[in-house]
Amino acid sequence: MDKTNTPSPKDPAPKNPASLRPRTRMVHAGTARSGFDETCEAIFMTSGFVYGTAEEAESAFANDGSRFVYSRFRNPTVSMFEDRLAAYEGAERCFATASGMAAVFAALMSQLKAGDRIVAPHALFGSCLHIVKNLAPQFGIETTLVNGTDADEWRAALSRPANIVFLETPSNPMLDVVDLALVSELAHAAGARVVVDNVFATPALQRPLEFGADVVVYSATKHIDGQGRSLGGAILCDNKFAETLAPFLRHTGPALSPFNAWLLLKGLETMDIRIAAQVQSAQQVAEFLEGHAKIAKALYPGLKSHPQYELAQRQMKGGSTLVAFDVAGGKAEAFRLMNGLRIVRISNNLGDSKSLITHPATSTHQRLSDAERAAVGISPGSVRLSVGLEDPADLIEDLEQALAGV
Repeated sequence: MDKTNTPSPKDPAPKNPASLRPRTRMVHAGTARSGFDETCEAIFMTSGFVYGTAEEAESAFANDGSRFVYSRFRNPTVSMFEDRLAAYEGAERCFATASGMAAVFAALMSQLKAGDRIVAPHALFGSCLHIVKNLAPQFGIETTLVNGTDADEWRAALSRPANIVFLETPSNPMLDVVDLALVSELAHAAGARVVVDNVFATPALQRPLEFGADVVVYSATKHIDGQGRSLGGAILCDNKFAETLAPFLRHTGPALSPFNAWLLLKGLETMDIRIAAQVQSAQQVAEFLEGHAKIAKALYPGLKSHPQYELAQRQMKGGSTLVAFDVAGGKAEAFRLMNGLRIVRISNNLGDSKSLITHPATSTHQRLSDAERAAVGISPGSVRLSVGLEDPADLIEDLEQALAGV
């Protein structure tokens, strides 16, 4: 068996991934077959690797990293996942992590030190907000929070030097859409690197690097796996940032399991077609909810009523698989709706093949104050629906019968 991640002698050199269309890259890019010439990518469930001689081990640790030496550093299955996602995203490098939050933490903290400054929107996933608002200041890092949809607030915050701009678009859970090109331009003028959490859009619907972002992070747990099986994360960047990020990951150890990497590889093969179907269904569900008397507000980037609809049309290839809406009557009626559903299941996860619903104020954003939730549009009646692969007609009927009891 080969001792590097190069194809076996019997395996013809793969076509240049850049010349392949995105869906083809998701099936073939990064594949490195072993000497057994397997069709499906192999799972290398090993923590370490052996050497024929002590001199060979010495060389392996001294060389450029082409040899696998320890799975905390690199692993053949994990490398295949990284290479495939990088080829699809159009990034020079990809680094896999054990979870999405491990990816966010590493992407931010690997490049920050005391005295540095982060600018970010208020509208962030609860754990992401905790990092920039509570954890970073403990290390002497300043954080400035803005309304992510207000260009003037971005201009004001970036009128003085900054080190990182961190944002998610669409935001979790109320689907704010941030102007990536504008923010990237302002950030670079202020000396900041732009880190984008692209989990709600996925690489199938939005490519932040094409709009000026420098780093993209994912919770691969969501749409990349797509079937609720495994945790994982990913950081995509250029070679320059990789020089900063790689030592941080090597020495802090948020390594992705080879088995989880294999599951994520299988998820990548079908991600494009899954998301296309989910987006179509989400659009139909959003249109149904928008016209329902018991829904106070429906938010979906594909609806013309969305505050950033025009921006979403320019920046995204679809409206996401997520729909946010407010149930008239507040928390009690939102709970009544959720408890009345028969197909849609209650879960704080998203991007699954099964439709899932959650109440952000009591789950993902529970630890925010009432004022903080109100600032990002989360009301007691707000719910977030992750649309799966069921027939949209069945989902609409399920929502309709549940709403009848509200």
